[in-house]
Amino acid sequence: MEENFELAKWLSGEMSAEELKAFQASEQYKIYQKIAQYSAELEAPAYNEEEAYQRIVSRQHKETKTVSLYQHWMFKVAALFLLFLGLTIFYKANVSITEAASHGQQTTFTLPDDSQVVLNSGSEVHYSKLLWSNHRQLDLKGEAYFKVAKGKKFEVNTHLGKVTVLGTQFDVKARENRFDVTCYEGRVRVDYQKQQVIITKGMSVAFENGQLIAIPNTKATQPEWTQAELAFNKEKLSQVLQELERQFDCQIQCNTTANSQLFTGTLPKNDIHSALQILSANYHLKIKQVSDRKIILNYLDAEK
Repeated sequence: MEENFELAKWLSGEMSAEELKAFQASEQYKIYQKIAQYSAELEAPAYNEEEAYQRIVSRQHKETKTVSLYQHWMFKVAALFLLFLGLTIFYKANVSITEAASHGQQTTFTLPDDSQVVLNSGSEVHYSKLLWSNHRQLDLKGEAYFKVAKGKKFEVNTHLGKVTVLGTQFDVKARENRFDVTCYEGRVRVDYQKQQVIITKGMSVAFENGQLIAIPNTKATQPEWTQAELAFNKEKLSQVLQELERQFDCQIQCNTTANSQLFTGTLPKNDIHSALQILSANYHLKIKQVSDRKIILNYLDAEK
């Protein structure tokens, strides 16, 4: 503002001698001097009063649209809101959906293609809803029973292996180093490390630490754990006890690791005391109830 004021005084010739001397010493003076020189050489065009009047009259008949700063600001806000809403909807549709069953619970849910899934205790499933119609694929941690609707290839990925089907009923269990798959209807392909096995209705396959475990056929139409029993085939005592901990949401401490006998059979799912009595008879254990949530199993020979 100060420079513009000095320029105006200089153009109008109102500067004092001291002000003029200081102004001429400034960096802007040469530029202003050239502008003044060129301006003086310009000639103004002839002015036609009648033509100017007609232009003014014609402008008065035209409507002029104006957009206030407030309206302009609101348009920007609305555009940003719509963009944010669209990105939110896309993110929610594309983000991985998680279904879980905590210890002592069992969860049933339906996938976007109407396939049904029953999650056993301590299990999780992750999948993308947006990509599901073109890529029926999910990740499983734990155990789940699937009733797959017919359609495109259906894949179940676990940290131990993959199961691929088109439309069938099957059970997948991946716990630590043990991988079990049972087919109740249709046909299932199991990929484990470099091995590939195809099983059909009533057949099961199991792997542990890279080794194939022979499992007898079953006449069951669905997993026993979805009913009132827990079925085990050639499993370690530690694995059986871990499953009981998940099913009954408790802590079981077993003070013996010497017994290498594998357990095959069924245990009641709704009565932990009956289940432990069966195991105690097979492994010569004594049950000690510490609290509602903690049980200790001692080897009988150790107390002699």
